Amino acid sequence: MTSGPAPKLTLNNGVQIPQLGCGMFKVADAETAVSVALAAGYRLIDAAASYGNEAGVGSALAASSLDRSEFFVTSKVPNSAQGRRSALRAFDETVSRLGLDFVDLYLIHWPVPAKDLYVETWEALEEIYASGRARAIGVSNFRAQDLARLAQRTGVVPAVNQIELHPGFVQDELRALHRSMGITTQAWSPLGRGSALLGQPAVTSIARAIGRTPAQVVIRWHVEENHALIPKSTNASRLAENLDVFDFELSAEDHASLSRLAGPGRVGPDPDTFDLH
Repeated sequence: MTSGPAPKLTLNNGVQIPQLGCGMFKVADAETAVSVALAAGYRLIDAAASYGNEAGVGSALAASSLDRSEFFVTSKVPNSAQGRRSALRAFDETVSRLGLDFVDLYLIHWPVPAKDLYVETWEALEEIYASGRARAIGVSNFRAQDLARLAQRTGVVPAVNQIELHPGFVQDELRALHRSMGITTQAWSPLGRGSALLGQPAVTSIARAIGRTPAQVVIRWHVEENHALIPKSTNASRLAENLDVFDFELSAEDHASLSRLAGPGRVGPDPDTFDLH
């Protein structure tokens, strides 16, 4: 089954991003995974230097029949490259591995507050954006205080903050800040990493009632919340299933019940302390 491409959201600089994309975290064979995702209808590929598979992503994109304007590529500054000169060098290495002249979105992967380099790193991203080699720039896993500091120190608001977000970990205050600042919220781990969320009775009962899978129910919740999101799968049928969420709606009651789930809570690292190498 092949679904049509996802609708697009407009970022604060006017660039449009597909609302639903495919994440490459912990994907060993990225070349095959990207090829399968593109065939299923995905047009947003979320990569990162720290995933170690940008070359595979680039090979798949080069082998596709798609024009460059038809796909959207995100990548991220590795934590080990924070700082102006290191970030600029890391970006050069990223576009080389991807085989691209530019990326559509470039993010600071984690704030790593203990290093206290993310403002300087952000200024490097501003240089990259000004050069035209990134169509938009943003951040990932940034906390409210990090976003406020960037705005105060640089005056440039990120286009995106990519954060862990799913029913059971809705981050209401951070999302409200995003809305007030004009930042697009993009969810990683939007399915809560599996059964801890998808097996909850509130989710499975909605899925049974409307004839959809638990994953489709949760993805639809994100769509209705106006999030961008990047669920990960390397399975062709599941990729197509995850994309097949734009022809139904949740009832107001079902949507609210998902927003009120008590768990599973955070399933990934805490940006207060995490330093990914």
